[in-house]
Amino acid sequence: MVRLALRTGLRWKLSAAIALVGALVAVALSIVVHNAARVSMLDNSRDVQIERLNFTQKIFESTNRLQFGAKIDDPALPKALHKEVTEGERATFLQDTGQTAPEVWAATPLGNGRVLSIHDRFPDRFAVLDDLDQALLMGSTAVVVGGCALGVLVGGRLSKRLRKAAAAAGKLADGDTSVRIRDEVGRGRVHDETDDLAWAVDAMSDALQQRIEAERRVTADIAHELRTPVTGLLTAAELLPPGRPSELVRDRAQAMRTLVEDVLEVARLDGYAERAELQDVCLGEFVTRRVRALDPDVTVEIVRDAEVSTDPRRLERILGNLIANAARHGKPPIEVTVEGRVLRVRDHGVGFPEALLREGPSRFRTGSSDRAGVGHGLGLTIAAGQARVLGARLTFRNADELTDGSTGAVSVLWLPENAPTATGSFPVIQLPDR
Repeated sequence: MVRLALRTGLRWKLSAAIALVGALVAVALSIVVHNAARVSMLDNSRDVQIERLNFTQKIFESTNRLQFGAKIDDPALPKALHKEVTEGERATFLQDTGQTAPEVWAATPLGNGRVLSIHDRFPDRFAVLDDLDQALLMGSTAVVVGGCALGVLVGGRLSKRLRKAAAAAGKLADGDTSVRIRDEVGRGRVHDETDDLAWAVDAMSDALQQRIEAERRVTADIAHELRTPVTGLLTAAELLPPGRPSELVRDRAQAMRTLVEDVLEVARLDGYAERAELQDVCLGEFVTRRVRALDPDVTVEIVRDAEVSTDPRRLERILGNLIANAARHGKPPIEVTVEGRVLRVRDHGVGFPEALLREGPSRFRTGSSDRAGVGHGLGLTIAAGQARVLGARLTFRNADELTDGSTGAVSVLWLPENAPTATGSFPVIQLPDR
């Protein structure tokens, strides 16, 4: 089941919320004011009719004449009012006429069961109510518009700070440890939750960096301490007499030495202490010569040659690790393609595991069980670290499925057009559709 989510900015959400609350408050106040004004006008109309009725009754009793359109035993007298008057009570009654101004009745009993009544609509008085409603409508509209403007202003500032915080967090996630979110969002005149978030994320980043640095130092120290005895072990193994046991000892000692050297290299790369020694090289010729020296069975195709400014030693290290990974975990044939500044290494095996495609290479993670299961997961980690030093970008993907059911793993190295910075850089490259 797919759920559709509408994404909108905080400024518009806050503006809509303020406008909605303002509209509800304005409507509620308008209804209260309208009803209070109407009740006041109706009470005033009742009082006026009672005064007229009293005056008319006095004139009728003294001169037998009727004033203000008064009538005796009016057949249009409402039944409810007639019932009240016949019980000996002077009363008023409001009769709805379907217009703004209701019919206001006033009646009083006379002698011999007769009823004196008077009625009028007072349209001029209730015309003021229409003007009041118009004024309330304009005021409510002004409140809603003002609330929207306030929401856009306040929400815009808050949204801007949060966007800056998100951008800074993205840089931090990409490895730029010099970024501080509290510096990016700035300090407002009023301390709010955005500042608390910035301080908390910066504190978390500092703690993680300290922990990572401590782990890197421990790893480097252990590898450095192992380097001397492993070298001595390898030297001693060379002095053993020829034979199968001696070959096994020398092979394991060499493997341990390679592992120690790789761990030291990873530690140096993680410390951002490596610097590229740049030279201008012809990429096609360079790759052809290095691949022939590494593995003559690897196919090299030069689609388009290019001259690049890079560190040949580090580029050779990346190329060697990619080919070694393809040979160890993939299937032949292994193909190396040079297309301008883009270098691709492809095998025809089962492809990269999903974890590597999702999270990237990680030390001592050799992939899923359907691959060979050998190695320490340092080859691609070193290749990615060396690519960072070169200011390049190394990506991993799986090729389309072939007729034999295999997909093949594809490693793509994007060399930058400009020389890398002191600590390496990640150029923004538009990846072509393949």
